Amino acid sequence: MAKFLSRDINLMGFQISHSNKQKLKPFYDDPDSMLPDVEAYASWLLKHPSALNSFDCIMKEAKGKKVVVFLDYDGTLSPIVEDPDKAFMSTEMRAALREVAKQFPTSIISGRSRDKVKEFVQLNNVCYAGSHGLDIMQPPKSCDKKGNEGAFQPAKLFLPAIQEISMELEHKIGETQGAKIEDNMFCISVHYRQVPPQDQGNLKEKVKSVVENRPEFRLTEGKMVLEVRPSMEWNKGDALNYLLHTLGFSNANDVLSLYIGDDQTDEDAFKVIAGKREGFPIVVSSIPKETKAWYSLRDPSEVLAFLLRLAKWNKSQASFLQLDYV
Repeated sequence: MAKFLSRDINLMGFQISHSNKQKLKPFYDDPDSMLPDVEAYASWLLKHPSALNSFDCIMKEAKGKKVVVFLDYDGTLSPIVEDPDKAFMSTEMRAALREVAKQFPTSIISGRSRDKVKEFVQLNNVCYAGSHGLDIMQPPKSCDKKGNEGAFQPAKLFLPAIQEISMELEHKIGETQGAKIEDNMFCISVHYRQVPPQDQGNLKEKVKSVVENRPEFRLTEGKMVLEVRPSMEWNKGDALNYLLHTLGFSNANDVLSLYIGDDQTDEDAFKVIAGKREGFPIVVSSIPKETKAWYSLRDPSEVLAFLLRLAKWNKSQASFLQLDYV
């Protein structure tokens, strides 16, 4: 990728962070109790600068290149909520995403089922990848420049076993207060955000017992969710590479990928972009965390601001080009 500014290399060191000057109100009676966390976040931001504050620097690398946009859904385009069925994106976010997708090839890679995330987003000019990239569909004539249609499902043979696991989980934890089992087709999510704290350990043990004797499956943990997935070498990073290939960009030297996500599973995509040095991985987080992303955004509201600015930037570039030909 085109060389990064030396300042950014020194700041990031191929690691990650984010910044925000907004004053934080303490959640406790003692204001000083929050100081260590605020200081830690400020220090983290030095390593992973705000993508908003660094927008001009990022887009300087995009001039003359084809920008491709990848996004997670939960915690990125929508806030994390108590009830996963109510993780709705705002009208403003949908409008911003629609505008970005008009100007750049845009894909959403989510742990949700592909149908579920499409139901949330409600846009036809976006590529959707569900089950952490195990179920990928591109809108005809909108995304796939090679004319390929249909879903790409590398874990299709696992479907019967996944249904068996889903039924066993329903039997073992279906009556656990606050637990919610979500069938994401190639991934089963067990949400425990609403499970009483004293019951969460027992719930996790029950889920582990279902998976431990099935070596063809693995158990991972996200934000208050356990996920059962096939034990195969395929993740969001592979999904990103697949989408770049089907979009006709896999061997191009003039492509710049932007990937924005908040979850641990997004780290695989961050790793791919960081390894290629042909884009910018951006983590969404309001707390310090280990990540391979180079830049950061604090929360979905900052993701919205970034997308709006991205769409505006592309329009300004088009205006400049028109002026050059006058």
